[in-house]
Amino acid sequence: MTPEVASRKAEEICRLAPVVPVLVVHDVAHARPLAEALVAGGLPALEVTLRTPVALEVIAEMAKVEGGVVGAGTLLTPADVKAAKAAGAEFGVSPGATDLLLEACESADLPLLPGATSASESMRLLERGYSVQKFFPAEAAGGAPFLKSLASPLPQIRFCPTGGIGSDNAGDYLSLPNTLCVGGSWVAPSDMVKSGDWDGITALAKAASTLPR
Repeated sequence: MTPEVASRKAEEICRLAPVVPVLVVHDVAHARPLAEALVAGGLPALEVTLRTPVALEVIAEMAKVEGGVVGAGTLLTPADVKAAKAAGAEFGVSPGATDLLLEACESADLPLLPGATSASESMRLLERGYSVQKFFPAEAAGGAPFLKSLASPLPQIRFCPTGGIGSDNAGDYLSLPNTLCVGGSWVAPSDMVKSGDWDGITALAKAASTLPR
């Protein structure tokens, strides 16, 4: 898969909803009901971070949920890419980008949202063919004002900002011309996941799915 094709597919996924839930799941038993709750609330694109020992199993379970598009987050190495693809991930997300990681995703036909936090990083990715990128860590790297400042000099690039984004500031990013969607964990709070409050999570997802962009 070429970077250009990967970016087109990544853009399609980003346009499914204003918010991509960023999920850290510790119990495989929570995987399917959590995915079902989020999809029912109008958030079909799900990023499962590879930050727990069961993350790959969680991806495999969520991949079975009708209407969901499950991706793997925190991809760092070619081994991560291979494992995520085997588990059923349909896209990948990385906090940054290295040549080895980009090559691994291209070889595995896994669309990637590569991370960038500066104009130089974004330009380097664009030079390779990646016009859709992750802006991370969004708030720590300058927030919506910084991302807005990139819109004029780099109008070819669209972003999915992630990191420090919640219901209180998501709109600041979604109103920008170079933002496709935002990533956030507020739609699946850990306490609600642990207690199995799937209806509550669906309600949060519904609210997030109606955010204007």
